[in-house]
Amino acid sequence: MIKSSPLLFSFIFSLTLVSAQVAIPVGGPPAPETTSATDPLGRNTPSGTVLGFLEAAQDGNYRAAADYLQMSPVRRQSQGIELATKLKLLMDRAFVGNVRRISTRPEGSLEDGDASSQTVGSFSVNGVPEVPVVLVRANNPNGGKVWQFSSDTLTRVPELYDNLQVHQIETRLPQGLVSRTLLGMPLWQWLGLLILIPFAAIAGWIIVMIVAIPRRLWLKFRHKPDLKTYRHASMPLLLFFGAIAHRVMTSFLGLPLLSRVYYYRVTGVLIAFGFFWLAFRLTGIVMRRLRAHAIAAGRTGTGTLMVLGDRLLAAVVIAIAVLSILSILGFNLTTVLAGLGIGGLAIAFAAQKTLENLFGGVSVLADEVIRVGDFCRFGDRVGTVEDISLRSTRIRTLDRSELSIPNGSLATMNVENFTRRDKILFNPNLAIRYETTPDQLRYLLAEVRRMLYEHPKVETDSARVRLAGLDPNALTLEIFSYVVTADYTEFTAIREDLLLRIFEIVERAGTKFAPQAPVVYLGKQAERDEELIQAAERQVNEWRQQRNLPFPDFAPADKGRFRGAIAYPSPESAVGGSPRT
Repeated sequence: MIKSSPLLFSFIFSLTLVSAQVAIPVGGPPAPETTSATDPLGRNTPSGTVLGFLEAAQDGNYRAAADYLQMSPVRRQSQGIELATKLKLLMDRAFVGNVRRISTRPEGSLEDGDASSQTVGSFSVNGVPEVPVVLVRANNPNGGKVWQFSSDTLTRVPELYDNLQVHQIETRLPQGLVSRTLLGMPLWQWLGLLILIPFAAIAGWIIVMIVAIPRRLWLKFRHKPDLKTYRHASMPLLLFFGAIAHRVMTSFLGLPLLSRVYYYRVTGVLIAFGFFWLAFRLTGIVMRRLRAHAIAAGRTGTGTLMVLGDRLLAAVVIAIAVLSILSILGFNLTTVLAGLGIGGLAIAFAAQKTLENLFGGVSVLADEVIRVGDFCRFGDRVGTVEDISLRSTRIRTLDRSELSIPNGSLATMNVENFTRRDKILFNPNLAIRYETTPDQLRYLLAEVRRMLYEHPKVETDSARVRLAGLDPNALTLEIFSYVVTADYTEFTAIREDLLLRIFEIVERAGTKFAPQAPVVYLGKQAERDEELIQAAERQVNEWRQQRNLPFPDFAPADKGRFRGAIAYPSPESAVGGSPRT
């Protein structure tokens, strides 16, 4: 980038100088003309007079430049060219002031309080007190009023010109470099601009190295490798400090005033570009680090919000950069901002849904309702969150299709996040046949309850099994318990284990599950297993005799003893079961 910068700089500078001949005045576009006639020389405003004079003189048309001076027609005919020549040289070498701040209004600057005169700067020459440069508003013979360099200022021009020192450099250069000009500037000053570019780049690089020293020392103290941040920030800093260094060095060349104005535009654009380029990169680095810290801390939603914040900050930086560069180039930002305000209102009305989705996405990410990777229910659809963007959230459904939900709708939707579960409900209802005796039923309830207490993956405190109803076709037993896992795949395995154990308990109790549909017995009723029935009834009678009947529940001491008595996975399992000792 450094090797190509001289060509790039000279190209931009030349293009600016050429385009400036028809460009908008430095102080911004002139205000709408309120006088009765528009002056063809552009003298309707103070800025137009100063720039018009400089452009005419720079083109060598001193006769036209004399029309910008407050003189009688007779004096203009005899002395106008000479005074315009001397005034141009004074403006180039002795003018002190900011040309960009010269008023672009026909009535001049309101700060001066005098609508007939305007002080735009001063002349500073060695050995002579500063002389103010004053413009006056005079009647135009062709109609209306125009601004001209005042006669009081012109009377001091010869004296100031006589005390003006010649460039010391010009006395030591070939006459061809001094006398020949390109775009109104001597060739030796063009060569000076180009020669100073590598020196400015070296100065900028040295400043960048000095700025990086504290950071490197800090990294060395923290025993961390050199930053990737420095590599990202070095080029913007080099452009920023290099452009400043070049401007400082160029101040010794004494560029002509008009060329200096355009040069300041170019370097101002480069400085602004370097600054906002640096801001753009630093905001991206900071937001990425904050996102990494948030994700490392488990705040995935905040991390995703950082991505959105990064994009918004980048857009803000770019918008401010564009406005700043437009201001440097001389555009009137009042008009630009007014246009942006009206355009913003129109966009806001036309893009209500888009803005709704944008703010919906911000609210979803800020509240961390869902995160990428969460398994959720959205209305009547279930799926895994794959991406949360500015406009919508993409869901991968169970049938592997992609569902896109606008963030505005998502913000008002009831979302059930299965990933946030700390445990999963196990709540089957058992339908037992009516042929079951009361003691068989008591045995069944007690054994199922005991099995839940003993199982290591079931939460003991909340587990319960109750006779819930005497339905027309079956005795209904309700099981309510929580399986201690958040992994649904693991839950399905545990649920299968629990249901198999319940099935075995029902078989041991000598009863059967009732069919779901009504049963019409056309023949002899199936034989009951009397031995199992008697065994279940004997066990219940034994509990009664020992005054240890587990109804309405087991004793607290028994529940504590039951906890973890079941081996899960079972010793016969192929996935890690081990026999209990």
